[in-house]
Amino acid sequence: MKKYRFVFIICFSLVSMPFFASIPTDTAVIAEAGIQDTDIIVTDDLDSAWVVPSDFSESLDELLHDWYVERSLVSECSKGIEIVTYSDSVYIDRLQKLPYIIPMPFNTIVGKMINFYVNHPQTVEYMLGLGEAYYFPIFETTLSKYKLPLELKYLPVIESALNARAVSHAGAGGLWQFMVSTGKIYNLEVNSLVDERCDPIKATDAAVRYLRDLYNIYHDWHLVIAAYNCGPGNVARAIRYSGGKKSYWEIYPFFPAETRSYVPIFIAANYIMNYYQAHNICPAKPKITTATDTLMIRDRVHLEQISEVLAIPIEELRFLNPQYRQDLIPGNIKAYPLVLPFNQLGAYIGNHDTILAYHKELVEQPGVVEPPKEAVYQSGFIYHKVRQGQTLGEIAQKYHVTVSQIKRWNGLNGTMIRAGKKLKIYKKG
Repeated sequence: MKKYRFVFIICFSLVSMPFFASIPTDTAVIAEAGIQDTDIIVTDDLDSAWVVPSDFSESLDELLHDWYVERSLVSECSKGIEIVTYSDSVYIDRLQKLPYIIPMPFNTIVGKMINFYVNHPQTVEYMLGLGEAYYFPIFETTLSKYKLPLELKYLPVIESALNARAVSHAGAGGLWQFMVSTGKIYNLEVNSLVDERCDPIKATDAAVRYLRDLYNIYHDWHLVIAAYNCGPGNVARAIRYSGGKKSYWEIYPFFPAETRSYVPIFIAANYIMNYYQAHNICPAKPKITTATDTLMIRDRVHLEQISEVLAIPIEELRFLNPQYRQDLIPGNIKAYPLVLPFNQLGAYIGNHDTILAYHKELVEQPGVVEPPKEAVYQSGFIYHKVRQGQTLGEIAQKYHVTVSQIKRWNGLNGTMIRAGKKLKIYKKG
């Protein structure tokens, strides 16, 4: 597994619920500018300085070299095929035919990002394979629960490249790239052992609630997506600098550079996830276990114990349980979920005691530890002959012992010593 650098966006803001109250709640939809949500086509030069965020291409490239991805997905479609691109008019037509609530306009930036995905077919295949086999059903279920547009399921594609253990340079983590403080607002536990930002189910529920809260502020999905990326404060600032305009594309120049890229990449991701076949791309074939179930664990258990006893690859257990930062489930504190391949649930229950007994040192914790009252020494000792003017303190410092120890070893009651006296000094072990 790569060292947590699958990350595209790193400016997910630190927000608090009271801060929401300071954001304008009357944000208008795009139609206020006289442009229809369903047929907007932006053709002006939106930003001559626009660039793909530096982490974006790097994260996609690293997806191809992730240890578990390489061994759990088989990519076959793109081998030896010709890359197919289309004219802007085809992209515009296809985007307008998506059965979506969120507008999917086209412009030169969206076109560049569509072609970026098209020119990285193997990466798209891997994300399709991971998404369709495992993550997209989780996202769709939660979005449906809160009655949010299903097309938001592609946000993690650009946030984390569908890597549940992704951590950005700024500290945002998980599929949905929560900052720690934002995650805690939405009741995600984050400590040295457990990081629920990386729990696909809990983090998805938190992210969808956050998106719902943002929509209740802006009532405009493009602004919601922008705020998800850079925070409500930056959106409010962009609105203010634009003179109070409320459309994402109207206030586009006033956003941070990464946010100017964010909505176009979201639109491009929605395009490629729906029209991949037209570009000779297909989902990679997953070898990961998609039939899983969950046990609530009330023991302190290490994933390595489970892996060795049940013969499940440790990387598969990490993939299924990415929230355990040290591979340790602290079930002795409270019940925590353990996701296993469905056909291994019975094996875990049947081998419960064997699992807990296997290499117990992996999970053992010190209870009461009493430090020794004095250092332990070997039986060997030396004699130190006191020189004129020496004190016990000087001698103790020389041999890295204490004055009390020298007094005890030599039966001294006070600190007065005479020159020429031999003092017994025990050597440290």
